Amino acid sequence: MIFFFIRPFIIFAGILLVSGCGSLPFLGTTEKPPLPGKRISILAQEQTLQADSITTGKKILLPAPTSNNEWPQAGGYANHAMHHIKISPNIKESWSIDIGSGTNDTDWLIAQPIMADGRVYTMDAETVIAAFNAISGDEIWRLELAPEDEEEGYIGGGLAFEAGRIFVATGFAELICLDANTGKIIWRRKMDNPFRTAPTVRNNRVYAVTLANKLYAVYGSNGQTIWTHSGIEEPTNLIGGANPAVDAGVVVVTYSSGEVAALKVENGKELWTDSLAGARKTNSATTFTTIRGRPIIDRGLVFVISNNGRLTAINLRTGKRIWERSIGGIESPWVAGDFIFVLTNNSELVALSRQKGNIYWVNNLAKWEDPEDKTGRIIWTGPVLTSDRLIVAGSTGEALSISPYSGQTLGKIEMPDGITIGPIVARDTIYFLSDDADLIAYR
Repeated sequence: MIFFFIRPFIIFAGILLVSGCGSLPFLGTTEKPPLPGKRISILAQEQTLQADSITTGKKILLPAPTSNNEWPQAGGYANHAMHHIKISPNIKESWSIDIGSGTNDTDWLIAQPIMADGRVYTMDAETVIAAFNAISGDEIWRLELAPEDEEEGYIGGGLAFEAGRIFVATGFAELICLDANTGKIIWRRKMDNPFRTAPTVRNNRVYAVTLANKLYAVYGSNGQTIWTHSGIEEPTNLIGGANPAVDAGVVVVTYSSGEVAALKVENGKELWTDSLAGARKTNSATTFTTIRGRPIIDRGLVFVISNNGRLTAINLRTGKRIWERSIGGIESPWVAGDFIFVLTNNSELVALSRQKGNIYWVNNLAKWEDPEDKTGRIIWTGPVLTSDRLIVAGSTGEALSISPYSGQTLGKIEMPDGITIGPIVARDTIYFLSDDADLIAYR
């Protein structure tokens, strides 16, 4: 089967902030109380979403930011619910290191770094794994995992950590376990298809999805298969995908077909299934059913967004849809307190209520590099919520800091190079990975 990939949509959340050794001014100043009166957007003619009238006069209240000690897998923890993370208001660049090969004409850097046990682990565009000291940036070990008889693999895969082991899913159809301290291979398995996403690990079980929409659940100790689950194969995909979410004895997996399934961790038995595929009316890339944003399990609800226009909250146990909005995106939603923040395919950053999906505000981000001719579509990535700031970044090299309470833009900074992989936050440090493979730590 031939798979095609849509290059303009190979975008991942991320930000590069460059200010030498100074603090990061783009974080902005503390938001001032808004002046009374009605606000009218000058971009109203392009706005497709707007705040719901039921939210008028209601305030967004968030829990206080809390420290986060680790980021052990893509999306943070296994449930992907990272809430409100604390960082210093005046962070500075601490160190920068080249991890290996970056994005070029044939290879793409797509694996989000992970951080655990005082180390940051990375996978470059040529499937080279490296470990760095999280405090100093010093390299600890490096290992090439691409098979010698294979020059190119599918662009996919990633890393996860648990109990002193690194689990690697690769575009060469391999699932590998490494000793996190030394990089020594503990076990290595060849599978039937390349892996589309990073693995998810919890309680000695590793979950990873292949390009053929097949989920493997294997033991972390030896790689032995526990069970498998399959979705509908899709002949056309966007590169990348969402690693499964795991919590409360349930695995939630999404496929490029738009399918969502909740499975029991012990045997893979289906609790419920759903589909966000919808109808395909045109040849536009936004009609592809791929679910690229990671599913989130948070306090009994599952939040999922599809590329072709559906954002929904689903009861984890019953599969009943609690609410649904006609909002499409390829970035992971961010849940904090009673609210959800999400980037849409229409370049909007949106705040919604967690329980009912009511829209509180919409920030219409720039869509075009040349607004007059409407050329050079800007792709935005994010958001990440850190210390009362939502951080998003654009393909033009501009990073924005936005108030989660009002949607007001608080600050911005120009970036010299793109970052299309989401930053990670742990131990009061933000780690960014640029497209040219520079890992940069700010604290």
